Parts: sequence; C-alpha cells; structure tokens
Amino acid sequence: MSQENNAPVGTMLLTFLAGAAVGAAVMALTTPKSGPELRGDLKDLAGRAKRKAGQLADDAYEAYDDLKERAVVAAADMKQRTSLAAGDLKRGVSDAAKDLRG
Repeated sequence: MSQENNAPVGTMLLTFLAGAAVGAAVMALTTPKSGPELRGDLKDLAGRAKRKAGQLADDAYEAYDDLKERAVVAAADMKQRTSLAAGDLKRGVSDAAKDLRG
C-alpha cells in the first residue's frame, strides 16, 4: 500500500534550508582557515541566511494574500450560484404545485 505524504511544502522547505545551513556551517568550521577568515565567512553566511529568510517570509505573505483573495472570490461565486439554484428550485416546486392543482 502506498503511503501519502501529507507534510506541508513550507515545512519541507524549512527543513531543507535548515539542513543546508547546518551543512554550510559544518563545512565552514572544518575548512582550515584563520580566525578572521572564518568569522568573515560565518558573517557572510548569516547575512545570506537572513536575506533568504526575509525573502521566504515575503513570498509566504504574498502567497497567503493571494490565497485569501481567491477564497473570497470563490465564496462570493458560491453564494451567487447557491442563490440562483435556490431560485430555480423554488420556481420548479411552484410550477409542479400548479401542475398538480390542474
């Protein structure tokens, strides 16, 4: 039997990025460098991680806004369709009642 993967994409992406950051830090720490070089590399790495996290947060916020807007439009469309269907049903029942009366 196949097993479905129900993990959200955001969680998977965050896990991947955390693993990449840990791997980069391990590489930076195990590469033979002088103290100032290593501190500079770590500072650059932290700066890139901070920028990427900010970019991901902005992308997530935009995706949330887009999804929210689509949900509002879909709800309005559903409300309109439900109203039209209810009107059609009411007319159909009324016509059936008239037919039964003769």
